[in-house]
Amino acid sequence: MHISDFATLGMLVLLQAVLGFDNLLYISLESKRAPKESQTRVRKIGISIAIGLRIGLLFALVQLIKYVQEPLFHVDLGTWMDGAFSVHSLIVLGGGVFIIYTALKEIWHMMALEHEAEQQAEPSSERAVISMIVVMNLVFSFDSILSAMALTDVFWVMATAIVIGGVLMMWLADGVSSFLQKNRTYEVLGLFVLFIVGIMLVSEGGHIAHLHFFESAVTPMSKTTFYFVIGILVVTDLVQTKYQKNLMAMGHHDS
Repeated sequence: MHISDFATLGMLVLLQAVLGFDNLLYISLESKRAPKESQTRVRKIGISIAIGLRIGLLFALVQLIKYVQEPLFHVDLGTWMDGAFSVHSLIVLGGGVFIIYTALKEIWHMMALEHEAEQQAEPSSERAVISMIVVMNLVFSFDSILSAMALTDVFWVMATAIVIGGVLMMWLADGVSSFLQKNRTYEVLGLFVLFIVGIMLVSEGGHIAHLHFFESAVTPMSKTTFYFVIGILVVTDLVQTKYQKNLMAMGHHDS
């Protein structure tokens, strides 16, 4: 046990916190599907199970890293498309597609007629919501674990960072969910952020699979670009909210 191990642990905890933002947002939105009285319990159970599975995934990846990154099959459609798909790329691509589908479905429900929205408002079972939180937590954790493995090969350091990151997520989840519940307009912003997360995962999965469409390579969206786009969305939402309040105030003043 060296001082450098603790320095690496600090870096990994910070990495888990930064990379866990999109995961936390998904957990907050997904937990709303559960009955209101059990949403906090669902989040805690889902994250707790996910922590254990993350450590199991870490152990498996340490042993099988070369296999999950080796191509399983190739697709060659000439100039239309070609790529080499591995377990890693398929997990990231599948997670991205599912998140895009989830975000678009929720946005569509928001735009639906009132009676249709009420029909869609029936809560899901606790088990179903917990299962989705656990599965998507593993999808989000895949790249963070690989990033951790690039920084160190000390298992206890990586496992400890995962546990601390999970505890932080559990601590913040209720606050984020409560904020979205009290500020319903930010739900739309959250869903579009989730949509961009899906696009980021799809682009990353396509890059890992060396996908080419019409002889043009799929390039991954960098984290810098991701956070820049999120920043623009937040600023746009704040400006629009302030503008609407000003218009309402002017309307009341004129009347």
